[in-house]
Amino acid sequence: MNEMMAQALSFGVSGVSGFPVQVEVFSTGGMPGMEIIGLPDASVRESKERVNAAVLTSGKQMPPRRITINLAPADTKKEGPSFDLPIAVGLLVANLQINVRPELDLTRTVIFGELSLDGRIQPVHGALAMVISASEQGLTDVILPAENALEVACIQGMRIFPARHLTEVIDHLEGTQLIQPQGQISYEELRRHRSLAMDLSQVKGQQGARRALEVAAAGGHNMLMIGAPGSGKTMLARCLPGILPPLSFQESLETTRIFSIAGKLEPGSGLMVERPFCSPHHSASVASLVGGGANASPGEVSLAHNGVLFLDELPEFSRSALESLRQPLEDGMVTVTRVRHQARYQSSFMLIAGMNPCPCGYYGSRQRQCRCTPQEIRRYLDQVSGPLLDRIDLQVEVDSVPVQEIRTAAPAESSAQVAERVARAREIQLARYQGKGFHCNAQLDNAGIKEFCSLTPEAENLLHMAVNRMNLSMRAYHRVIKVARTIADLQGAEEIGTAEIAEAIQYRELDQKYWRS
Repeated sequence: MNEMMAQALSFGVSGVSGFPVQVEVFSTGGMPGMEIIGLPDASVRESKERVNAAVLTSGKQMPPRRITINLAPADTKKEGPSFDLPIAVGLLVANLQINVRPELDLTRTVIFGELSLDGRIQPVHGALAMVISASEQGLTDVILPAENALEVACIQGMRIFPARHLTEVIDHLEGTQLIQPQGQISYEELRRHRSLAMDLSQVKGQQGARRALEVAAAGGHNMLMIGAPGSGKTMLARCLPGILPPLSFQESLETTRIFSIAGKLEPGSGLMVERPFCSPHHSASVASLVGGGANASPGEVSLAHNGVLFLDELPEFSRSALESLRQPLEDGMVTVTRVRHQARYQSSFMLIAGMNPCPCGYYGSRQRQCRCTPQEIRRYLDQVSGPLLDRIDLQVEVDSVPVQEIRTAAPAESSAQVAERVARAREIQLARYQGKGFHCNAQLDNAGIKEFCSLTPEAENLLHMAVNRMNLSMRAYHRVIKVARTIADLQGAEEIGTAEIAEAIQYRELDQKYWRS
Protein backbone atom coordinates (compact mmCIF):
# COMPACT_ATOMS: atom_id res chain seq x y z
CA MET A 1 0.00 0.00 0.00
CA ASN A 2 1.10 3.55 -0.66
CA GLU A 3 -0.50 4.93 2.49
CA MET A 4 0.16 3.43 5.91
CA MET A 5 -1.07 4.32 9.38
CA ALA A 6 0.01 3.39 12.91
CA GLN A 7 -0.91 4.44 16.46
CA ALA A 8 0.90 4.36 19.77
CA LEU A 9 -0.28 5.50 23.22
CA SER A 10 1.68 7.92 25.35
CA PHE A 11 1.00 10.40 28.16
CA GLY A 12 1.76 14.07 28.70
CA VAL A 13 1.80 16.14 31.89
CA SER A 14 -0.38 19.11 32.84
CA GLY A 15 0.12 20.51 36.34
CA VAL A 16 0.53 17.45 38.56
CA SER A 17 -1.60 15.13 36.42
CA GLY A 18 -0.99 13.10 33.30
CA PHE A 19 -3.24 13.01 30.25
CA PRO A 20 -3.34 10.41 27.42
CA VAL A 21 -1.86 11.32 24.06
CA GLN A 22 -2.54 9.29 20.93
CA VAL A 23 0.54 9.34 18.71
CA GLU A 24 -0.79 8.89 15.16
CA VAL A 25 1.71 8.31 12.35
CA PHE A 26 0.62 8.63 8.71
CA SER A 27 3.11 7.59 6.04
CA THR A 28 2.53 8.24 2.36
CA GLY A 29 4.40 8.76 -0.90
CA GLY A 30 5.55 12.18 -2.01
CA MET A 31 8.28 14.62 -1.11
CA PRO A 32 10.25 13.03 1.79
CA GLY A 33 9.85 14.86 5.08
CA MET A 34 8.41 14.67 8.57
CA GLU A 35 5.93 17.03 10.23
CA ILE A 36 4.70 16.93 13.86
CA ILE A 37 1.33 18.56 14.58
CA GLY A 38 -0.92 18.76 17.64
CA LEU A 39 0.45 21.82 19.52
CA PRO A 40 4.01 20.54 20.06
CA ASP A 41 6.55 22.76 21.83
CA ALA A 42 10.12 23.22 20.54
CA SER A 43 11.49 20.11 22.25
CA VAL A 44 8.70 17.97 20.73
CA ARG A 45 9.27 19.42 17.25
CA GLU A 46 12.99 18.64 17.56
CA SER A 47 12.19 15.00 18.33
CA LYS A 48 12.07 14.17 14.60
CA GLU A 49 15.85 14.67 14.41
CA ARG A 50 16.49 12.56 17.52
CA VAL A 51 14.11 9.84 16.34
CA ASN A 52 15.60 9.75 12.84
CA ALA A 53 19.15 9.27 14.18
CA ALA A 54 18.05 6.75 16.85
CA VAL A 55 16.18 4.59 14.30
CA LEU A 56 19.16 4.52 11.92
CA THR A 57 21.71 3.73 14.66
CA SER A 58 19.41 0.92 15.84
CA GLY A 59 19.76 -0.86 12.50
CA LYS A 60 16.40 0.11 10.97
CA GLN A 61 15.61 2.15 7.87
CA MET A 62 13.74 5.40 7.34
CA PRO A 63 12.09 5.06 3.90
CA PRO A 64 11.99 8.28 1.84
CA ARG A 65 8.30 9.03 2.42
CA ARG A 66 6.10 11.89 3.51
CA ILE A 67 5.31 11.38 7.22
CA THR A 68 2.79 13.27 9.36
CA ILE A 69 2.71 12.73 13.12
CA ASN A 70 -0.33 13.94 15.05
CA LEU A 71 -0.36 14.19 18.83
CA ALA A 72 -4.00 14.05 19.87
CA PRO A 73 -5.83 15.81 21.47
CA ALA A 74 -4.67 18.57 19.17
CA ASP A 75 -5.90 21.43 21.39
CA THR A 76 -3.65 20.54 24.38
CA LYS A 77 -0.04 21.71 24.41
CA LYS A 78 2.56 18.89 24.36
CA GLU A 79 5.84 19.59 26.13
CA GLY A 80 9.10 17.78 26.66
CA PRO A 81 11.03 14.97 24.96
CA SER A 82 9.01 12.09 26.43
CA PHE A 83 7.21 11.57 23.07
CA ASP A 84 10.43 10.51 21.30
CA LEU A 85 9.99 6.80 22.03
CA PRO A 86 6.30 6.45 21.01
CA ILE A 87 6.98 8.49 17.86
CA ALA A 88 9.84 6.13 16.96
CA VAL A 89 7.63 3.08 17.57
CA GLY A 90 4.81 4.56 15.47
CA LEU A 91 7.23 5.36 12.63
CA LEU A 92 8.69 1.85 12.60
CA VAL A 93 5.24 0.23 12.59
CA ALA A 94 3.84 2.59 9.93
CA ASN A 95 6.84 1.99 7.65
CA LEU A 96 6.70 -1.80 8.14
CA GLN A 97 10.10 -1.88 9.83
CA ILE A 98 8.76 -3.99 12.71
CA ASN A 99 5.89 -6.45 13.07
CA VAL A 100 4.20 -6.12 16.44
CA ARG A 101 3.24 -9.50 17.93
CA PRO A 102 -0.54 -10.06 17.64
CA GLU A 103 -1.27 -10.24 21.38
CA LEU A 104 0.22 -6.76 22.00
CA ASP A 105 -2.17 -3.82 21.62
CA LEU A 106 -0.21 -0.59 21.14
CA THR A 107 -3.34 1.46 21.86
CA ARG A 108 -3.41 -0.05 25.39
CA THR A 109 0.34 0.03 26.10
CA VAL A 110 1.70 3.32 27.46
CA ILE A 111 5.09 4.27 25.98
CA PHE A 112 7.24 7.27 26.84
CA GLY A 113 10.92 8.18 26.94
CA GLU A 114 13.54 10.48 25.46
CA LEU A 115 15.86 9.12 22.79
CA SER A 116 19.57 9.83 22.39
CA LEU A 117 20.99 9.92 18.88
CA ASP A 118 22.52 6.47 19.43
CA GLY A 119 19.19 4.95 20.48
CA ARG A 120 19.68 5.02 24.26
CA ILE A 121 16.52 5.83 26.24
CA GLN A 122 16.92 8.73 28.67
CA PRO A 123 14.77 9.42 31.79
CA VAL A 124 12.02 12.04 31.61
CA HIS A 125 10.26 14.33 34.04
CA GLY A 126 6.79 13.48 35.35
CA ALA A 127 6.97 9.68 34.99
CA LEU A 128 5.09 9.13 38.26
CA ALA A 129 2.27 11.49 37.27
CA MET A 130 1.89 9.72 33.92
CA VAL A 131 1.87 6.21 35.39
CA ILE A 132 -0.63 7.16 38.12
CA SER A 133 -2.94 8.68 35.52
CA ALA A 134 -2.56 5.59 33.31
CA SER A 135 -3.48 3.38 36.28
CA GLU A 136 -6.57 5.51 36.98
CA GLN A 137 -7.69 4.95 33.38
CA GLY A 138 -7.43 1.18 33.67
CA LEU A 139 -4.18 0.78 31.74
CA THR A 140 -1.68 -1.74 33.10
CA ASP A 141 1.31 -1.98 30.72
CA VAL A 142 3.95 0.74 30.56
CA ILE A 143 7.23 0.84 28.62
CA LEU A 144 9.45 3.55 30.08
CA PRO A 145 13.12 4.52 30.63
CA ALA A 146 14.93 2.17 33.02
CA GLU A 147 16.03 5.12 35.17
CA ASN A 148 12.36 6.06 35.79
CA ALA A 149 11.37 2.52 36.81
CA LEU A 150 12.12 2.75 40.54
CA GLU A 151 10.13 5.98 40.71
CA VAL A 152 6.94 4.02 39.91
CA ALA A 153 7.85 0.78 41.68
CA CYS A 154 5.17 1.21 44.36
CA ILE A 155 2.23 1.66 41.97
CA GLN A 156 0.40 -1.63 42.38
CA GLY A 157 -1.44 -3.38 39.57
CA MET A 158 0.95 -2.11 36.89
CA ARG A 159 3.33 -4.05 34.65
CA ILE A 160 6.37 -1.82 34.23
CA PHE A 161 8.80 -2.68 31.40
CA PRO A 162 12.05 -0.73 31.89
CA ALA A 163 14.05 -0.21 28.68
CA ARG A 164 17.54 1.19 28.14
CA HIS A 165 17.75 1.19 24.33
CA LEU A 166 15.41 1.43 21.36
CA THR A 167 16.54 -2.03 20.17
CA GLU A 168 15.22 -3.52 23.45
CA VAL A 169 11.80 -1.98 22.76
CA ILE A 170 11.83 -3.26 19.16
CA ASP A 171 12.69 -6.81 20.30
CA HIS A 172 9.97 -6.64 22.98
CA LEU A 173 7.32 -5.50 20.51
CA GLU A 174 8.24 -8.18 17.98
CA GLY A 175 8.53 -10.87 20.65
CA THR A 176 12.12 -11.90 19.85
CA GLN A 177 13.34 -10.97 23.34
CA LEU A 178 10.80 -9.78 25.89
CA ILE A 179 11.61 -7.14 28.52
CA GLN A 180 10.95 -8.64 31.92
CA PRO A 181 8.45 -6.62 33.96
CA GLN A 182 9.82 -4.95 37.06
CA GLY A 183 8.87 -6.49 40.39
CA GLN A 184 6.69 -3.93 42.18
CA ILE A 185 7.37 -3.36 45.89
CA SER A 186 5.22 -2.19 48.78
CA TYR A 187 5.60 1.30 50.22
CA GLU A 188 6.22 -0.17 53.69
CA GLU A 189 9.23 -2.05 52.33
CA LEU A 190 10.55 1.14 50.76
CA ARG A 191 10.05 3.12 53.98
CA ARG A 192 12.23 0.76 56.03
CA HIS A 193 15.28 2.50 54.59
CA ARG A 194 14.28 5.90 56.05
CA SER A 195 17.18 7.75 57.67
CA LEU A 196 17.43 11.08 59.52
CA ALA A 197 19.54 13.92 58.19
CA MET A 198 19.74 15.63 61.61
CA ASP A 199 18.90 14.39 65.12
CA LEU A 200 17.68 16.52 68.02
CA SER A 201 20.18 14.81 70.32
CA GLN A 202 22.82 16.94 68.60
CA VAL A 203 21.17 20.17 69.82
CA LYS A 204 22.59 21.41 73.12
CA GLY A 205 20.43 23.56 75.38
CA GLN A 206 17.63 25.58 73.75
CA GLN A 207 14.91 23.93 75.83
CA GLY A 208 12.33 26.59 74.94
CA ALA A 209 12.99 26.27 71.22
CA ARG A 210 12.94 22.46 71.41
CA ARG A 211 9.55 22.58 73.12
CA ALA A 212 8.18 24.98 70.50
CA LEU A 213 9.49 22.72 67.73
CA GLU A 214 7.69 19.74 69.29
CA VAL A 215 4.43 21.70 69.51
CA ALA A 216 4.82 22.85 65.91
CA ALA A 217 5.40 19.27 64.72
CA ALA A 218 2.50 17.90 66.75
CA GLY A 219 -0.02 20.30 65.24
CA GLY A 220 1.51 21.18 61.87
CA HIS A 221 1.98 24.81 62.93
CA ASN A 222 4.14 27.50 61.36
CA MET A 223 7.03 28.77 63.51
CA LEU A 224 9.39 31.75 63.65
CA MET A 225 12.73 31.67 65.47
CA ILE A 226 14.43 34.97 66.33
CA GLY A 227 17.96 34.97 67.66
CA ALA A 228 21.61 35.88 67.26
CA PRO A 229 23.77 34.35 64.52
CA GLY A 230 25.03 30.88 65.41
CA SER A 231 22.39 30.25 68.06
CA GLY A 232 21.14 27.08 66.37
CA LYS A 233 18.08 28.21 64.39
CA THR A 234 19.05 26.37 61.20
CA MET A 235 20.05 23.23 63.09
CA LEU A 236 16.70 23.16 64.92
CA ALA A 237 14.81 23.62 61.65
CA ARG A 238 16.71 20.77 60.00
CA CYS A 239 15.73 18.48 62.89
CA LEU A 240 12.01 19.06 62.25
CA PRO A 241 11.47 16.44 59.48
CA GLY A 242 12.88 13.79 61.83
CA ILE A 243 10.17 14.35 64.46
CA LEU A 244 7.26 14.65 62.03
CA PRO A 245 5.19 11.50 61.37
CA PRO A 246 6.50 9.47 58.40
CA LEU A 247 5.02 10.22 55.00
CA SER A 248 1.94 8.14 54.30
CA PHE A 249 1.73 6.40 50.93
CA GLN A 250 -0.70 9.00 49.60
CA GLU A 251 1.49 11.87 50.82
CA SER A 252 4.53 10.23 49.26
CA LEU A 253 2.74 9.98 45.90
CA GLU A 254 1.71 13.64 46.04
CA THR A 255 5.19 14.86 46.99
CA THR A 256 7.14 12.62 44.61
CA ARG A 257 4.82 13.57 41.75
CA ILE A 258 5.66 17.26 42.23
CA PHE A 259 9.40 16.55 42.44
CA SER A 260 9.17 14.37 39.34
CA ILE A 261 7.37 17.03 37.31
CA ALA A 262 9.88 19.67 38.45
CA GLY A 263 12.80 17.40 37.48
CA LYS A 264 14.13 17.38 41.05
CA LEU A 265 14.24 13.61 41.53
CA GLU A 266 17.65 12.00 41.37
CA PRO A 267 17.95 9.58 38.40
CA GLY A 268 17.11 6.06 39.50
CA SER A 269 15.46 7.15 42.77
CA GLY A 270 12.13 5.78 43.97
CA LEU A 271 9.21 7.24 45.91
CA MET A 272 10.23 9.79 48.52
CA VAL A 273 10.05 8.41 52.06
CA GLU A 274 11.47 11.52 53.78
CA ARG A 275 9.43 14.66 54.22
CA PRO A 276 10.92 17.35 51.98
CA PHE A 277 12.96 20.15 53.52
CA CYS A 278 13.24 23.12 51.18
CA SER A 279 15.51 26.02 52.08
CA PRO A 280 15.60 28.64 49.31
CA HIS A 281 18.20 31.42 49.41
CA HIS A 282 16.95 34.84 50.48
CA SER A 283 17.59 36.16 46.96
CA ALA A 284 14.82 33.85 45.62
CA SER A 285 12.28 35.53 43.35
CA VAL A 286 8.50 35.32 43.59
CA ALA A 287 8.43 32.86 40.66
CA SER A 288 10.97 30.53 42.26
CA LEU A 289 9.02 30.54 45.53
CA VAL A 290 5.43 30.08 44.35
CA GLY A 291 6.10 28.70 40.86
CA GLY A 292 6.16 30.11 37.38
CA GLY A 293 8.42 30.45 34.40
CA ALA A 294 7.48 29.87 30.78
CA ASN A 295 6.00 26.44 31.55
CA ALA A 296 4.31 27.31 34.89
CA SER A 297 6.52 24.90 36.81
CA PRO A 298 6.17 24.28 40.57
CA GLY A 299 8.06 26.50 43.02
CA GLU A 300 9.56 25.97 46.45
CA VAL A 301 6.19 26.11 48.23
CA SER A 302 5.01 23.14 46.16
CA LEU A 303 8.27 21.23 46.47
CA ALA A 304 7.80 21.59 50.25
CA HIS A 305 4.30 20.03 50.07
CA ASN A 306 3.80 17.66 53.04
CA GLY A 307 7.12 18.87 54.42
CA VAL A 308 8.98 21.95 55.62
CA LEU A 309 9.73 25.27 53.93
CA PHE A 310 12.58 26.91 55.85
CA LEU A 311 13.21 30.59 55.20
CA ASP A 312 16.44 31.63 56.87
CA GLU A 313 17.24 35.35 57.20
CA LEU A 314 13.53 36.11 56.74
CA PRO A 315 13.79 39.94 56.46
CA GLU A 316 16.41 39.55 53.71
CA PHE A 317 13.77 38.13 51.34
CA SER A 318 12.09 40.70 49.13
CA ARG A 319 8.79 42.05 50.43
CA SER A 320 6.95 40.82 47.33
CA ALA A 321 8.37 37.31 47.75
CA LEU A 322 7.23 37.13 51.38
CA GLU A 323 3.77 38.48 50.60
CA SER A 324 3.35 35.85 47.87
CA LEU A 325 3.37 33.20 50.62
CA ARG A 326 0.11 34.41 52.12
CA GLN A 327 -2.22 32.57 49.71
CA PRO A 328 -0.50 29.15 49.86
CA LEU A 329 -0.25 29.42 53.66
CA GLU A 330 -4.02 29.87 53.87
CA ASP A 331 -5.22 27.61 51.03
CA GLY A 332 -2.58 24.86 50.81
CA MET A 333 -2.76 25.33 47.05
CA VAL A 334 -1.09 27.69 44.58
CA THR A 335 -2.29 28.58 41.08
CA VAL A 336 0.33 29.50 38.49
CA THR A 337 -1.08 31.28 35.44
CA ARG A 338 0.76 32.04 32.23
CA VAL A 339 -0.45 33.25 28.83
CA ARG A 340 -0.79 29.73 27.39
CA HIS A 341 -1.00 27.63 30.50
CA GLN A 342 -2.47 27.44 33.98
CA ALA A 343 -1.49 24.90 36.63
CA ARG A 344 -2.56 24.26 40.21
CA TYR A 345 -0.02 22.74 42.59
CA GLN A 346 -0.54 21.50 46.11
CA SER A 347 1.41 23.48 48.68
CA SER A 348 0.44 22.31 52.15
CA PHE A 349 3.65 22.86 54.09
CA MET A 350 4.95 23.94 57.47
CA LEU A 351 6.66 27.32 57.31
CA ILE A 352 9.68 27.54 59.61
CA ALA A 353 11.44 30.89 59.51
CA GLY A 354 14.62 32.11 61.13
CA MET A 355 15.85 35.66 61.51
CA ASN A 356 18.19 37.89 63.44
CA PRO A 357 16.58 40.56 65.65
CA CYS A 358 18.49 43.35 63.87
CA PRO A 359 20.95 43.86 60.98
CA CYS A 360 24.02 43.10 63.11
CA GLY A 361 22.19 40.20 64.77
CA TYR A 362 22.77 40.97 68.45
CA TYR A 363 19.87 43.15 69.58
CA GLY A 364 18.78 41.80 72.98
CA SER A 365 21.61 39.23 73.08
CA ARG A 366 23.30 38.34 76.38
CA GLN A 367 26.53 37.51 74.56
CA ARG A 368 27.36 40.63 72.50
CA GLN A 369 26.43 44.29 72.29
CA CYS A 370 24.18 45.42 69.45
CA ARG A 371 25.61 48.22 67.27
CA CYS A 372 22.46 49.08 65.27
CA THR A 373 20.49 52.31 65.56
CA PRO A 374 16.76 52.16 66.41
CA GLN A 375 15.95 53.31 62.85
CA GLU A 376 18.03 50.49 61.33
CA ILE A 377 16.32 47.92 63.57
CA ARG A 378 12.85 49.23 62.69
CA ARG A 379 13.57 49.25 58.96
CA TYR A 380 14.94 45.70 59.17
CA LEU A 381 11.97 44.31 61.11
CA ASP A 382 9.42 46.07 58.90
CA GLN A 383 10.44 43.83 56.01
CA VAL A 384 8.19 41.23 57.69
CA SER A 385 4.59 42.41 57.45
CA GLY A 386 1.88 42.09 60.06
CA PRO A 387 -0.35 39.85 57.88
CA LEU A 388 2.52 37.40 57.41
CA LEU A 389 3.29 37.40 61.15
CA ASP A 390 -0.38 36.69 61.83
CA ARG A 391 -0.03 33.45 59.86
CA ILE A 392 2.87 32.23 62.00
CA ASP A 393 1.51 30.36 65.02
CA LEU A 394 4.61 30.10 67.21
CA GLN A 395 7.29 32.72 67.78
CA VAL A 396 10.27 31.77 69.90
CA GLU A 397 13.48 33.53 70.90
CA VAL A 398 16.74 31.63 70.48
CA ASP A 399 19.90 32.99 72.10
CA SER A 400 23.43 31.62 71.88
CA VAL A 401 24.20 28.82 74.34
CA PRO A 402 27.25 29.54 76.58
CA VAL A 403 30.23 27.27 75.94
CA GLN A 404 30.19 26.02 79.53
CA GLU A 405 26.58 24.91 79.18
CA ILE A 406 27.40 23.08 75.94
CA ARG A 407 30.24 21.17 77.62
CA THR A 408 28.34 20.25 80.79
CA ALA A 409 24.83 19.72 79.34
CA ALA A 410 23.25 16.32 79.96
CA PRO A 411 22.47 14.20 76.88
CA ALA A 412 19.46 15.65 75.10
CA GLU A 413 16.38 13.74 73.96
CA SER A 414 16.72 12.16 70.53
CA SER A 415 14.42 12.82 67.60
CA ALA A 416 12.97 9.32 67.99
CA GLN A 417 11.84 10.07 71.56
CA VAL A 418 10.21 13.35 70.60
CA ALA A 419 8.69 11.75 67.48
CA GLU A 420 6.83 9.24 69.67
CA ARG A 421 5.00 12.03 71.50
CA VAL A 422 4.33 13.86 68.24
CA ALA A 423 2.93 10.66 66.68
CA ARG A 424 0.55 10.12 69.63
CA ALA A 425 -0.74 13.69 69.34
CA ARG A 426 -1.22 13.31 65.58
CA GLU A 427 -3.11 10.03 66.09
CA ILE A 428 -5.47 11.82 68.48
CA GLN A 429 -6.08 14.49 65.83
CA LEU A 430 -6.63 11.99 63.01
CA ALA A 431 -9.22 10.14 65.11
CA ARG A 432 -10.92 13.38 66.15
CA TYR A 433 -11.17 14.79 62.63
CA GLN A 434 -12.06 11.59 60.81
CA GLY A 435 -14.39 12.45 57.96
CA LYS A 436 -14.10 16.19 58.65
CA GLY A 437 -11.43 17.05 56.06
CA PHE A 438 -8.75 18.01 58.59
CA HIS A 439 -5.56 16.10 59.33
CA CYS A 440 -3.99 18.26 62.03
CA ASN A 441 -4.90 21.17 64.29
CA ALA A 442 -3.24 23.79 62.08
CA GLN A 443 -5.81 23.07 59.33
CA LEU A 444 -8.86 23.87 61.47
CA ASP A 445 -11.16 26.58 60.18
CA ASN A 446 -13.38 28.76 62.39
CA ALA A 447 -16.20 26.20 62.41
CA GLY A 448 -13.73 23.46 63.34
CA ILE A 449 -12.31 25.56 66.18
CA LYS A 450 -15.79 26.10 67.57
CA GLU A 451 -16.59 22.38 67.37
CA PHE A 452 -13.34 20.82 68.57
CA CYS A 453 -11.58 23.41 70.76
CA SER A 454 -13.51 23.52 74.01
CA LEU A 455 -12.01 25.92 76.58
CA THR A 456 -12.64 25.98 80.31
CA PRO A 457 -14.25 29.26 81.53
CA GLU A 458 -10.95 30.23 83.20
CA ALA A 459 -9.00 29.58 80.02
CA GLU A 460 -11.48 31.61 78.00
CA ASN A 461 -11.18 34.57 80.38
CA LEU A 462 -7.39 34.39 80.22
CA LEU A 463 -7.48 34.36 76.41
CA HIS A 464 -9.82 37.37 76.26
CA MET A 465 -7.55 39.31 78.61
CA ALA A 466 -4.54 38.50 76.41
CA VAL A 467 -6.36 39.56 73.24
CA ASN A 468 -7.22 42.94 74.75
CA ARG A 469 -3.77 43.49 76.27
CA MET A 470 -1.81 42.38 73.19
CA ASN A 471 -4.24 43.74 70.55
CA LEU A 472 -4.33 40.39 68.74
CA SER A 473 -6.18 40.13 65.44
CA MET A 474 -8.96 37.60 64.98
CA ARG A 475 -6.60 35.45 62.92
CA ALA A 476 -4.03 35.49 65.75
CA TYR A 477 -6.82 34.78 68.27
CA HIS A 478 -7.86 31.64 66.41
CA ARG A 479 -4.27 30.51 65.97
CA VAL A 480 -3.64 30.79 69.71
CA ILE A 481 -6.58 28.45 70.27
CA LYS A 482 -5.26 25.96 67.69
CA VAL A 483 -1.82 25.94 69.32
CA ALA A 484 -3.45 25.42 72.74
CA ARG A 485 -5.43 22.50 71.23
CA THR A 486 -2.12 20.93 70.16
CA ILE A 487 -0.54 21.44 73.60
CA ALA A 488 -3.56 19.73 75.16
CA ASP A 489 -3.22 16.84 72.68
CA LEU A 490 0.43 16.38 73.65
CA GLN A 491 -0.76 16.02 77.25
CA GLY A 492 -3.71 13.80 76.33
CA ALA A 493 -6.23 16.36 77.64
CA GLU A 494 -9.66 16.66 76.05
CA GLU A 495 -10.42 20.20 77.27
CA ILE A 496 -8.16 23.22 76.90
CA GLY A 497 -7.25 24.72 80.28
CA THR A 498 -5.41 27.82 81.48
CA ALA A 499 -1.98 26.15 81.33
CA GLU A 500 -2.41 25.32 77.64
CA ILE A 501 -3.74 28.78 76.81
CA ALA A 502 -0.95 30.47 78.78
CA GLU A 503 1.74 28.54 76.89
CA ALA A 504 0.07 29.30 73.54
CA ILE A 505 -0.11 33.03 74.40
CA GLN A 506 3.57 32.94 75.30
CA TYR A 507 4.32 31.98 71.71
CA ARG A 508 2.80 35.29 70.50
CA GLU A 509 4.78 37.64 72.76
CA LEU A 510 7.61 38.41 70.34
CA ASP A 511 5.06 40.30 68.27
CA GLN A 512 4.87 42.77 71.13
CA LYS A 513 8.60 42.89 71.82
CA TYR A 514 9.87 43.51 68.30
CA TRP A 515 7.06 44.80 66.09
CA ARG A 516 4.80 46.74 68.43
CA SER A 517 7.28 48.21 70.90
